[in-house]
Amino acid sequence: MTALFDNIMAGGPIGNGAYIGGQWVPLQGTMLPIVNPATEEVIGEIASGSSADVGRAIAAARAAFPAFSALPASERAAYLDRIRALVLERSEEFAQAISREMGAAISYARNAQVPLAAEHLRVARDLLADYPFLSMKGTTAIAREAIGVCGLITPWNWPLYQITAKVAPAIAAGCAIVLKPSELAPLSALLFAQAVHDAGLPAGVFNLVNGTGPEVGEAMASHPDVDMVSITGSNRAGILVAQAAAPTIKRVTQELGGKSPNVLLPDADLAKAVPLGVMAAFRNVGQSCSAPTRMVVPRAHLAEVERLAAETAQSILVGDPREEKTMLGPLANRAQFDRVQEMIGAGIAEGAKLLCGGPGRPNGLEHGFFARPTIFSDVATSMRIAQEEIFGPVLCILPYDSVDEAVAIANDTLYGLGGHVQGRDVELARSVARRIRTGQVHINHPAWDPDAPFGGYKRSGNGREYGEHGLGEFLEIKSILGYG
Repeated sequence: MTALFDNIMAGGPIGNGAYIGGQWVPLQGTMLPIVNPATEEVIGEIASGSSADVGRAIAAARAAFPAFSALPASERAAYLDRIRALVLERSEEFAQAISREMGAAISYARNAQVPLAAEHLRVARDLLADYPFLSMKGTTAIAREAIGVCGLITPWNWPLYQITAKVAPAIAAGCAIVLKPSELAPLSALLFAQAVHDAGLPAGVFNLVNGTGPEVGEAMASHPDVDMVSITGSNRAGILVAQAAAPTIKRVTQELGGKSPNVLLPDADLAKAVPLGVMAAFRNVGQSCSAPTRMVVPRAHLAEVERLAAETAQSILVGDPREEKTMLGPLANRAQFDRVQEMIGAGIAEGAKLLCGGPGRPNGLEHGFFARPTIFSDVATSMRIAQEEIFGPVLCILPYDSVDEAVAIANDTLYGLGGHVQGRDVELARSVARRIRTGQVHINHPAWDPDAPFGGYKRSGNGREYGEHGLGEFLEIKSILGYG
């Protein structure tokens, strides 16, 4: 590890503070433990901020906003380029931090968590080359202007990725930022703040205050000098943020829970689609809000799907995240481990057919928040495991008798974030994708597209992230009549 990481772990000025107005600032609040989920040991602690600290950060952002928002787009692009270069240069440091703070297998941290986060910075930079901040409609000018000071609240499951998904478009738009990362996984956020500092971003444009949701998050959401709040988190957190923000009529964008369906059409190539579907559901140990954790399959092929799914799950190596061969590390924290165990128990109690996995830790793992990759079949849509977000390596298989019934099952949830469709008949797959009520649908496991807008219908939130649509969330629209 590097001196920078050691500084954080030793409680140096980076680890013990907030980043406000271009410098590291000591916080005097409660020290919060950082727990390694693979060992359950406390590996460090982080200082928690107060509402007063949030106020200082917002004041710094407000002071920096006018000059930064007036910079040419090319200069903001240059800052994004430098931040991205530093993230990539320090990628191993970021990967190690993410693995320690939330348990990601080191190979997954290196190959997904860090490089995908860097892509958000690249996309935002590239958009600035020709983004229409000013366009004409007859003699009326349509101006797209930075919304102002943005409070950004990010989760523990993709700690760096979710930061760049918000910070990058906010910088591209010309906004000033106050970031509250998850107090459960703060290490990569601190490393990112140092990268921003080293990239030379003007003081006050980016600020970071660690702390809890009730203290720091609520103060940010309710503050009258914050123009927008963007949160990725649980539905409960999203509701609290929206309530706190309502009196000041600020914009709130929310990326919240999900219970994404994966519809296997009657002509799907099961030998390919089922293993890919299992691995997609279990990526990041199932701790992804858009993970396709409901596999909706033709009843006539249920036995074959069960066999392929169980074989795939049983081939997954769960273990020490430091080992290169490990595929899944532990769940990120004690609360999530307990939640997953509760929901596995609920599936058994409700009469779902347990194909593999089940309660407890995998064999040979006596400590750490490790869960067994678990698959239930013959799941009814009325069951808790089919309706509630589990956020762990638990897959439900739901059989159907007609394509119309498959679509009905896919839509039978309060959520609407992601969805998948598998089938050889492309036109049928497209028609089913259009009928699924979610913000994003994947047909036949395409490559990830960082320009594709991401966000939810129904209780999965509102607003969109990624690419041009994500940038638009940080802009106000002004019409200037008689301009031309």
